[in-house]
Amino acid sequence: MAREIDEAWIDEAIDRYRHIETLRADFDKAVAAHTVSVHSPDQSIEVVVTAAGDIVDVRLHGGLRHRQPAEFAQEMRAVVTSAAEAARWARDKLHGEVFGSFRKLEGH
Repeated sequence: MAREIDEAWIDEAIDRYRHIETLRADFDKAVAAHTVSVHSPDQSIEVVVTAAGDIVDVRLHGGLRHRQPAEFAQEMRAVVTSAAEAARWARDKLHGEVFGSFRKLEGH
């Protein structure tokens, strides 16, 4: 027995797939372009990170001459951890903005 093909449903699915692909491309562009700046607990190190998690800049505030290596390493670890969390937060926020209004395919 032959199955009936719901061409309207197929057309809608194709349109939705194309829409998803467009949204995904927009999301990828936004994630790569959006940056977040975070500072170490003592404010001596600033890291700029994209929502994709790429570190694009590291800025040091103050001199390093009198810093203890272990103290500097601790501040660096803290700011890199904060940068990763900030990137994740920014990515989630952008995802909600881009895909938030996307409705589910009801009843199919």
